[in-house]
Amino acid sequence: MSTITKKDFVDRISEKTGQKRGEVKETIQLFLDEMIDELTNGNRLEFRDFGVFEVRERAARIAQNPKTLEQVQVPARKAVRFKIGRLMRERIVGESLTQELASR
Repeated sequence: MSTITKKDFVDRISEKTGQKRGEVKETIQLFLDEMIDELTNGNRLEFRDFGVFEVRERAARIAQNPKTLEQVQVPARKAVRFKIGRLMRERIVGESLTQELASR
């Protein structure tokens, strides 16, 4: 397994589309900025068959430091949640929705 960077995506998309690297980079960055803006505004982003991004509020809780066993207060915070979509699940996990429903 390796790490793929934004630069890698820019290079790949530029090569496949014939667009200039600078244009592709600008488009990808605009897309990412728009995603951040929408999530910041509390909106849910749904990309059919790919997945859903949404901001969830994580409740405050008491945790325990594993070294000292001291209890520590963890404040409430927001976290971005991603729920995998059908096509991505089929390609990554290798199971179709019909197989999943049949097994229930």
